[in-house]
Amino acid sequence: MTPGGTLFPAGRRGTSCVRTATNYKRMNGLGKESVRQVEIGEDAVGQRIDNFLARILKGVPKSHLYRILRSGEVRVNGRRVGPDARLARGDAVRIPPVRTAAPQTSAAASPRPARALPIVFEDDALIAVNKPAGLAVHGGSGISHGLIESLRAARPDARFLELVHRLDRDTSGLLLVAKTRPALTALHAALREGEVDKRYLVLVRGRWRDEKRVVRLALHKFATREGERRVRVDDAMGREALTTFRRQQVYRAHEPPLALLEAELGTGRTHQIRVHLAHLGFPLAGDDKYGDFAWNKLLAKEGLARMFLHAWRLAFRHPSTGATVALEAPLPADLAGYLATLAQQEAGGA
Repeated sequence: MTPGGTLFPAGRRGTSCVRTATNYKRMNGLGKESVRQVEIGEDAVGQRIDNFLARILKGVPKSHLYRILRSGEVRVNGRRVGPDARLARGDAVRIPPVRTAAPQTSAAASPRPARALPIVFEDDALIAVNKPAGLAVHGGSGISHGLIESLRAARPDARFLELVHRLDRDTSGLLLVAKTRPALTALHAALREGEVDKRYLVLVRGRWRDEKRVVRLALHKFATREGERRVRVDDAMGREALTTFRRQQVYRAHEPPLALLEAELGTGRTHQIRVHLAHLGFPLAGDDKYGDFAWNKLLAKEGLARMFLHAWRLAFRHPSTGATVALEAPLPADLAGYLATLAQQEAGGA
């Protein structure tokens, strides 16, 4: 194009427009000539499609992977799928061409050091990590590295490391990582069948009266106008969610009264505990999505600066031996310290 000229010369605008659009697609790695068809083998059976893409398209940002999933450029057996779709042996996966990002070498992009990932249990099949609050389980949405990326960076010789399940970034506690594909597949099956005992400790506002309360409320995922993922109770559109709450302690001297509960998951829906509690009128302390925002500010002044949600117990059959594995992670110092303050208030008001 000459200085002062136009992008589309007279009489050729339609052709140039098509050529420009084609060049744009090639620049962004979306030309059809490089589309790949991958057949799923034994090593990927049961894996989520987003994790599968992250494994074979190393260097591609998670945000881009989710974009090509949403747009339908990735297909399984000719059909559009969501990021949580699981793969089966023989599935044909269409993968569009994408450009991998240049390796990052700056100190700011370095993975979290391994010393920040306390290991609770490890053998040849799996690892159990006591995840700190504030650490995402994987990179994406502006986060360069999460727990799984840090673990892989700390163990460059490991042939296979995959998350068995997830915890929210602000949730602390036990998280399982599989070291083999058979272990991952077996544990996923156990989770689907409700054979994994997952228990959390939560602090809520209100006088919780029941020693044990079983909650069955269907949950529906949706996106806000800003694109944020949220969940609500919805009997018509939701999927069944089961949580069993057990009362551990009530702090009546605090204003407002608080209750420490154990929450046992019967299902593993997104934000299940938080949404169930909010719907029941017992907001989770420090919950910035479904809780009481004004109350959260008061809690921060009292010393509780984050969400009181901790995955404290996991029990399951070992995927290789069949033996029962029961793991526990005590409350971290910040949550335990706040409970100690509440206990002092109770003692003073007795």
